[in-house]
Amino acid sequence: MPTTLGSIRRRVLTPQLAEVTFAKRGFPGADSPAASRLEAIPQSVICGFEWGIDARSQWEVERRLDLVEPEFRGFAYEGATMACTVLDAMAGGRGTKTRELILGPAQPHVFLAYIGIGFAMARLPRPLWKKVVPDLTGSAYYPAMTWFAVDGFGFDRAYFETRRWVDEQRVPRAYPWEGSPDYFLRAVDQGIGRALWFIHGARPQGVAAAVARFAAHRAADLWSGVGLAAAFAGGSDAEGLAMLRREAGPFLPELAQGVVFAVKGRDFAGFMPAHTEAAGVILAGMSVESAVELADGTAVTPGAAADVPDYEVWRRRVQAHFAPVEEHR
Repeated sequence: MPTTLGSIRRRVLTPQLAEVTFAKRGFPGADSPAASRLEAIPQSVICGFEWGIDARSQWEVERRLDLVEPEFRGFAYEGATMACTVLDAMAGGRGTKTRELILGPAQPHVFLAYIGIGFAMARLPRPLWKKVVPDLTGSAYYPAMTWFAVDGFGFDRAYFETRRWVDEQRVPRAYPWEGSPDYFLRAVDQGIGRALWFIHGARPQGVAAAVARFAAHRAADLWSGVGLAAAFAGGSDAEGLAMLRREAGPFLPELAQGVVFAVKGRDFAGFMPAHTEAAGVILAGMSVESAVELADGTAVTPGAAADVPDYEVWRRRVQAHFAPVEEHR
């Protein structure tokens, strides 16, 4: 049962389902065939947030999320993690709800749970960010994948403030996430790239044109985000995916790397949609098994490099697999 305080928080903090529709947001992809399907993803996040902010216990949250169909359950966990992060912040950073959720029922969806933390960051003052990720020692992919929280922040800003972050290509102030303020901007761009897939309704040419309008040095990270969204969220048929691969051009390694991470995330969660499997084959030329093997085989141990985050080392290793082989004369 919801609490009175939880109901008040939900009313204040939760957007209406209609608020995340493409038509309401004014996205150019609102009339695309994929729009209604893609809209179900942020709507699943909202439902998860409502349940997380309202519930009396973690058991109640988990039980509600178990009722969500497997393809969208991870997105609902994004919302629940966002709610827990907000509640922990309201407790002065001393709350334990986020940690308990991620080490518990959200563990299979840990990639998306980190993104949910990023959604909360978009609504919290920056001084509170240093406490949004709890100590998750023992959890898979901690701390390397906490960069997905920054990705989530970038996605949120591009989705809800599209004019500023996409049309005007705003660059946020750097933040020393994991001690790497410069890389913070790159991780934000990966989230913006994911958002472009939604904003343009999974239309490859629209997505490619949007990426091309950004400064050239941002393209690689944007394409990585596009690949992650195209494979994880879906929305395109085989013909569209083939077109997306062509549109990526020299950024195919980054696109494919995003796809590999998406396949790994879906596999880790225990549910592999047909569209993710198809994206692996068409965009990365890999079966599910091969993509997971590549992700696992290139994963890094903490402190793999002194100058870049472990997350970026992992990305580079995956991208190297798809880099063209130089011809020797």
